[in-house]
Amino acid sequence: MNFTDLFIRRPVLALVVNLLIIIAGLQAIRTLNVRQYPRSENATVTVTTVYIGASANLVRGFITSPLERAIAAADGIEYMESKSALGLSTIGVRLRLNYDSTKALAEISSKVDQVRRDLPPEAEVPVINIESADSRFASAYLSFSSGILQQNEITDYLVRVVQPRLSALPGVERADILGARTFAMRIWLKPDRMAAFNISPAQVRQALAANNFLAALGRT
Repeated sequence: MNFTDLFIRRPVLALVVNLLIIIAGLQAIRTLNVRQYPRSENATVTVTTVYIGASANLVRGFITSPLERAIAAADGIEYMESKSALGLSTIGVRLRLNYDSTKALAEISSKVDQVRRDLPPEAEVPVINIESADSRFASAYLSFSSGILQQNEITDYLVRVVQPRLSALPGVERADILGARTFAMRIWLKPDRMAAFNISPAQVRQALAANNFLAALGRT
């Protein structure tokens, strides 16, 4: 008689043995120790540039496109995605799996510096951040509203008071402001009046830039 004949003649015994094997396997899985995980590093580099007062089309043409062409020449990039909004350009660079994020950050920073002079002088310096690709969402979201302050005034208060305090809390990596509305001034020129005074748009821009003044809090 073969060993298998015993289970053929006694199906209940075969069922019990199979159940014991399954229970023992489940128990072994629960108590199995993991000594080492495979190395897996996947990061995203974000390049943010503020161009106050510029429309989305201007931001796309003068900020986003030049930066995209320069960043695309860096190594270790899997794909890029960009967004051009009112006064803001955001470029997300997804790195290849297990590519050295420090090396990629240095290369992307170098590429951005190469085209920095080609950007409009009114645009702010691009801000480059790197984060894990698995942490795209914040741990907590706070909403601010006011029945007295305007949206740009709320943003100014958050930048000056709330954001520094949140960033200084232990365990906080950074605090970002979503949906910010910054102060900006738009000037519509009258061609006939400018022609009468022999003034060009470049001269108007130079006059505004010459009278641009930044002061510390409490001073004018």
